[in-house]
Amino acid sequence: FPTDVKLESVEFPIGTIKLDDKILEVQIAETVPQHARGLMFEPAMSYDQGMLFVFDNPGLRPMWMMSMYFNIDIIWFDENLHVTAIEKNVPPCLTTIEVVTCRENGVSGDNAKYVLEVTTGFVDKFNITENSKMEIISI
Repeated sequence: FPTDVKLESVEFPIGTIKLDDKILEVQIAETVPQHARGLMFEPAMSYDQGMLFVFDNPGLRPMWMMSMYFNIDIIWFDENLHVTAIEKNVPPCLTTIEVVTCRENGVSGDNAKYVLEVTTGFVDKFNITENSKMEIISI
């Protein structure tokens, strides 16, 4: 597992997606170091930003919130860009006990090739449901 110093220096390409009618600028996490880093150390996100995790194949995709500073909504998508799971208002792991158990107690979605992390409240504000669909504009 990369050290915190290495995790802080991971950079992400920027892309654009559309979720229903909402356009988002997203950081793209495609590599193992990018997946591990995720939104760690980020101070906050606006409603037009997110992080899109891209995986080679669909599968069970557990997410963990270690070293994060804000709650998030997480949306999992299958290879056809349909929603497979939604988890709202997921808190970061902050206390020592939370950090120790963070990986084991994370949230997950099955059959997912893509995972979108957005600021908490996004799902409710934009009425994202299991019938929502993502469109990749550029990644």
